[in-house]
Amino acid sequence: MQHALHLARRALGRAAPNPAVGCVLVRDGYVVGRGWTQPGGRPHAEIEALTEAKRAARGSCAYVTLEPCAHWGESGPCADALVKAGVARVVYAAPDRDARVQGRGAARLKAAGVAVRVGVERAAAEHLQRGFFLRLSGERPLFTAKLATSRDGASVSRTRWITGEAARRCGHGLRAEHDAILVGRRTLEHDRPQLTCRLPGMEAASPRPIVLDTQLRLSTRLGFWRHKRPQRALVCHGPDAAPERRRVFMRLGVELISCPLAKTGGLEVRALARALADEGLTRVLLEGGAQTLRSFLAAGLVDDVAWFRSLQGKGVLAPMRQVFPSPRGTSWQMTRTLALGEDEGRFYTKAARTR
Repeated sequence: MQHALHLARRALGRAAPNPAVGCVLVRDGYVVGRGWTQPGGRPHAEIEALTEAKRAARGSCAYVTLEPCAHWGESGPCADALVKAGVARVVYAAPDRDARVQGRGAARLKAAGVAVRVGVERAAAEHLQRGFFLRLSGERPLFTAKLATSRDGASVSRTRWITGEAARRCGHGLRAEHDAILVGRRTLEHDRPQLTCRLPGMEAASPRPIVLDTQLRLSTRLGFWRHKRPQRALVCHGPDAAPERRRVFMRLGVELISCPLAKTGGLEVRALARALADEGLTRVLLEGGAQTLRSFLAAGLVDDVAWFRSLQGKGVLAPMRQVFPSPRGTSWQMTRTLALGEDEGRFYTKAARTR
C-alpha cells in the first residue's frame, strides 16, 4: 500500500477534479501492474494498472489508495473493471466520500465474490486526499501557503532571490503538486513571476495561474499574459470592475470570475474559495504577498504551510512574521523539515482540532 500511495502522489496537481489515486496489482508475490490517476482525472489508477497487467491480473490482489468507484462518468466503474479482470482480492486504504460511491464500490466487489479489506494506511491516504474531500464537503480546495524568508523573517531580499537553488527547486516541485497557484495583483506587478513549474521535463505540470485583481487594474502589457502555459490564466475580480476592462482581459484569453467584496474592500475569500471549487480545483498554492496571505489566514482557509527559510544573510522590509508568526504551539503541527543547501524547508499542517 505504501507503494500505491507513492504512485498516487504522482497524480497530485494533475488529477483534479478527481482524486489522485494509486493502484498496485500483486500476484504470487510479484507486482504485475501499477497505475495512478492520469492528467485530467482519466483513466483511473485501477484501469492503468489493469492495462499494464493484462491477463496477469486474474487471481491478483489489488492495493488501491481509495475505494474503487462504482458510478458511470466518462468511463465505467472501476469496481466492475476489477471484477471483469478476475482480481481475487482488493485492499483499499480509505473509503470514498463521494456520494456516488460511499461503500457502493466495496459492495459491488463483495457481491461478485471478491475479498475486500479496508483501512490499510488509511490515515496517510486520507491526508493525501484532503483537497478532494474538502471540495466534496467543505466546498473549497485545500490551500497551501508558501513562504520564502530570510533568517530574520523578512520576505524581501537585497538580491533577486531570498533562498538558493535547492530551495527554489523544492518550491517548483510544490507547484507541480497543486492544481493552481494564486497571487495578488501587487505580486504580479512587482515580482513579475511566471507562475510555472520550471523543473526539467515537468513544464506540463505547471499549475493553473490565478490572479486577484479587484478592479482589473493590471497592465495588459505584462509579459505574464503572453507566456505560453498548459492552462488558461484565471483572474478574479470584484462585481464593480468596469465592463470595458473585463472585455480587455477576455481578449487576452484569460477566464474571469466575479466575486463579492469583503468589508475591507478586497475580495471575499470564502466566496472566492467556493468559486475555485466550482472550477474543479482541489489544491491551491498561495504564493502571493502579505495582504493575500493575511486574508486567507484570517478566514481560516490555510491548511498547510511550506516555509523556505534562508539561513544566510538578512532581508529587508515586509517582515512575514507580522503576517504569519512562527507556527509553533497547538494550532500547527510540523510534519517535516528539509536541509536545502544553505536553506531549510519547514512544512506544517493545521492541527485537526483547529479545522
